[in-house]
Amino acid sequence: MRPDDLNNGLVAAEAFTDDERAAVYRAIATRRDVRDQFLSDPIPDDVLRRLLDAAHAAPSVGFMQPWNFILIRDETVRQSAWEAFSRANEEAEAMFPEEKRSTYRSLKLEGIRKAPLSICVTSDPDRAGPVVLGRTHNSRMDSYSTVCAVQNLWLAARAEGIGVGWVSIFRDEDVRAILGIPERIEIVAWLCLGYVDQLYGEPELAIKGWRQRLHLEELVFKDGWGQK
Repeated sequence: MRPDDLNNGLVAAEAFTDDERAAVYRAIATRRDVRDQFLSDPIPDDVLRRLLDAAHAAPSVGFMQPWNFILIRDETVRQSAWEAFSRANEEAEAMFPEEKRSTYRSLKLEGIRKAPLSICVTSDPDRAGPVVLGRTHNSRMDSYSTVCAVQNLWLAARAEGIGVGWVSIFRDEDVRAILGIPERIEIVAWLCLGYVDQLYGEPELAIKGWRQRLHLEELVFKDGWGQK
């Protein structure tokens, strides 16, 4: 679009209907981090395309669109990822106090092997060149933009009846070696995706006593840090 066409790019900001608005809030409220409830049914190509389109529609600083999506279905690759996760998970368990470790072990983190699809989401800091509009004073804005893409995909997946689990317990170098990711590319998320017919009514970590949701009132300040 040429600069002199910008005014012609505006369209009407139509309000959502009550049902449309309710659907958006329902997807937000019932989104869960799925660890073990995946069904084996494959995700059809047209549905996967809708999820990726939703992710690609995310906002990005300077419109740099730094994300890439590595689709992983190969069982050998997923097994290698699970083995890398298992090594890191043993290290992670040892970092928690003894009284927390039994609860930690009770969390079934089987998404890598059970979900029919994994997606590794990466961020390319060089996508828009060395100087990016909006990133001039915060070099992390490309990473934050990529996280917006992850959330878009997650909410779209919820609307499609697809569960998503974010696996973060990895050594970065292990995932790079498994997928051949260059050093300059940031690994943002390993996501497990698959259809689900059951979800926890509340976040699993809350139900199992790991942590409870904080009260919103404790987190809202007015006109300055800590001011109620």
